[in-house]
Amino acid sequence: MAEGKWKSRLRGFWWKLPLLFVVFSVLQVLALRFVDPPMSAFMAERWLGEAVTGHPGFRISQDWRDLRAISPNLPVALVAAEDQNFATHHGFDFDAIERAQAHNERMTARAERRGTPVKRLRGASTISQQTAKNLFLWQGVGPTRWLRKGLEVWYTALIEALWPKWRILEVYANVAEFGDGVYGAQAASRRFFGKDASQLTPSEAARLAAVLPSPRRYNAAAPGPFVQRRAASIQRQMRMIGGVGYLRALD
Repeated sequence: MAEGKWKSRLRGFWWKLPLLFVVFSVLQVLALRFVDPPMSAFMAERWLGEAVTGHPGFRISQDWRDLRAISPNLPVALVAAEDQNFATHHGFDFDAIERAQAHNERMTARAERRGTPVKRLRGASTISQQTAKNLFLWQGVGPTRWLRKGLEVWYTALIEALWPKWRILEVYANVAEFGDGVYGAQAASRRFFGKDASQLTPSEAARLAAVLPSPRRYNAAAPGPFVQRRAASIQRQMRMIGGVGYLRALD
């Protein structure tokens, strides 16, 4: 009889897990609307990975700065480079997703005809999605990657519902990786330009945004041809979206 009661209670507990996750995640996101996170999930994953692979001395470089203490050139550069519909979408840019899918299909077909590896695939993640992924989730491979993508949708919807746009941009500017182990605007500005994040020029901000596709490969302080071309393009886009005046459109 006792064993039957125990199994019945266990079955009841499993049914409650989804509800517990929903409540926990809502409270988690709501708390971080007001409390600055000391570390992101990606930072923790990187640090643990280095420790496990025999680099216990590896250190994460990150120093939180409120958005008002960061040069407005950087958030504008991030929007220009990664998500120009940031102010108007609700977490997902479906037009960008369709364009990326069409582009990737063309690149895949071209690679198959030539018998070469697929190159220059395009992503369509918004800044909101990237913030959700960096802050709460993990990289993932195989099945765990698809699980992460599902949770990414949920967390993206939550931060869009519970945070104003400026908070999303503030958190992203502080958790994005701009170099190998260098996270956030202040740490990146100090590492690559020897100055406070409040002093970043449009050119420097564009170079930081330009390395985001592969921050461990590219260097904002010593940009190669790719970063130089991308940074120049980002600066043009910054002007097209209104420069620092763009930030006034955020609630």
